[in-house]
Parts: sequence; C-alpha cells; structure tokens
Amino acid sequence: MPTPSSVPDSSPVEMPTSEATESPERPQAFRVAHNLASSFLYAWQGIYYALRTQRNFRIHVLVTLVVITTGILLRLPRADVAVLALTCGAVMALELINTALEAVVDLTVKQSFHELAKIAKDCAAGAVFIAALTAIAVAACLLAPPLWMALHA
Repeated sequence: MPTPSSVPDSSPVEMPTSEATESPERPQAFRVAHNLASSFLYAWQGIYYALRTQRNFRIHVLVTLVVITTGILLRLPRADVAVLALTCGAVMALELINTALEAVVDLTVKQSFHELAKIAKDCAAGAVFIAALTAIAVAACLLAPPLWMALHA
C-alpha cells in the first residue's frame, strides 16, 4: 500500500477566472457563447488554432483531403466515401481533443512534471494513434482494391 508521501498530489488547482488571464490570441476564450453564431465562431477558432500550431492536425487534414479525393476519383460508392469521411473526421476530432487536453494539463501543472499529467497526455495521444491506425485499415480496405485495378487497367 502506498504511503501518503508516495501518492502523487492530485488536489485540484484553483483556476483564475479574471479577464487578465485571457489569452492574447483568444480574448473571448473564457466567455460563454450566448448564441449559435458565437458557438460556431469559437469552434472555428479552435480549428484554426490547431491548423496554425499543431503539425499532426495539419497532417490529418492533408491526409483526409487526399483520401476523400481519391475515393471520389475512384468513383467509390457514396457509402464508402462516407465511411472514409467519418473515419478521418474521428481522427481529426480526437486530435482536437488531444490538443485541448494537453493545453488544460499544461495550464494546470505549468512547467513542473507530474506523473498524472504524463499519463493523461500519453493516453490522449494513444487514442489518436489508435484512431489513425483504424483509419489506415479502413482506407486500405476501401481504397486498395479499386486503386489497384485503376493502376493495372
């Protein structure tokens, strides 16, 4: 049984809520969206932030464009293109969640190492990795046969 001193400190950290703590890049980040248009604007700000700052998200977007375009050019059935789009969308959504979780963890632990922070970040990255491997398998199943036939016709 672990002693009290060997258990990582997981006590909650009080988060400042004053306007002085708002990010200069996203001054409205701590405000609640009061209408649908604001909600969409905040969502697009998150996507734009990930596109600007997250290499892996940019890779996922590029691969998604290539995969969907390939499916359309190969004249795959609409259901197959939809499966490809859903699978790629899941990977990108998980990458956004991973980015959000990393930001919250970094905000909480600041510059210090914490084992629970490492676990949270590693598990979130693992979720994206599993989704990406699944997307590769789906793409291989749906794209490889018609691509093979197109290249050998």
